[in-house]
Amino acid sequence: MPRKPITPENAFLRLATLCARSEQAEGDLRKKLHDWGLTESDSDDIIARLKQERYLDNERYARAYCRDKLRFNGWGRIKIAFMLRGKDIEQEYIDAALAEINEEQYASILEDALIAKAKTLIGKSDEQMQVSLLRFASSRGFEQSAIFRAMTRISSPSKIEGAGGSMRTQEISLRNED
Repeated sequence: MPRKPITPENAFLRLATLCARSEQAEGDLRKKLHDWGLTESDSDDIIARLKQERYLDNERYARAYCRDKLRFNGWGRIKIAFMLRGKDIEQEYIDAALAEINEEQYASILEDALIAKAKTLIGKSDEQMQVSLLRFASSRGFEQSAIFRAMTRISSPSKIEGAGGSMRTQEISLRNED
């Protein structure tokens, strides 16, 4: 059964309600409008009205997206930026959102993810473990320099003294501390 066409006013109201509940990207809203069968000029008018009434703000969306993906998904800067570009967010907003990341929190999230992953790699050689951890953190969108710093910190001699010096034994000693 074909859907009844939606009017521009009803489309605006539906999107305003959606934007009031959570931050939305302009590109995602444009896709919805297209899917609803609205013309490009109607879509432009609706988007302009949403922006004018402050329901839609790509800068605010970029900041919220960056904060949430770092905190809840454990994503790094590279993956966050890539996904925001995929949502047609302006580069200046992406750069501003990424600049707000707290470096200590960023390093802590990366270290926690590496330690959790290392616990699943028991039985692998140190070289295999390091490669696996590097690949894992890269897939999460962390920069190589941050990954190497974190791997150095979690396997530093001060943390593993007396445990044999390998990442694997360091992970076992960390597990025993929990």
